[in-house]
Order: sequence, then C-alpha cells, then structure tokens
Amino acid sequence: MSEAFVKIDLHGLQQEEAIKVIDKAIAAAGATTYHLQLIHGYNRGTSLRSMIYDWYKYDPKVKRIMPGDNPGITVLVLKELYR
Repeated sequence: MSEAFVKIDLHGLQQEEAIKVIDKAIAAAGATTYHLQLIHGYNRGTSLRSMIYDWYKYDPKVKRIMPGDNPGITVLVLKELYR
C-alpha cells in the first residue's frame, strides 16, 4: 500500500470482520502511508466506531485516533505529516 491517505469502507461488516480488514491494512501500510480513513457509517456504524477507538488506542503502529470529516468516519493516524 503506497498511498499516503487510504480509505477503507467498513459498511455492513461485523466487528470481527472489520478488525481483520483494518489489521490487514495496517500491516500493508508502507512508509508513505500516513492515515487510514475508516468509513463505518453513522447510524449503524457507531458500534464499529466504538470498537475502533477501544481496539486500536493501544496499537503501537497507531499514533492517534481522530474523528473524520463527519461522524461516520474515523481516522487512524499511522504517521504524522509534520514533525
């Protein structure tokens, strides 16, 4: 994965399935990948949003977790743009 900002659509996935997809994306993230934008949706995606915060807050590859442009998106920051 060589893109700086990667979008991953998690609509319709169960938590276990979403974890597998996110873990695979984190493992495949290259040196130039800064953010994983996780699109989980708002109404039925709130359980995924909660899981993302709880599951990845202590992941050593995730620098921080932040909300996206709308409530249906969560961003995992793997590398800061500026130091």
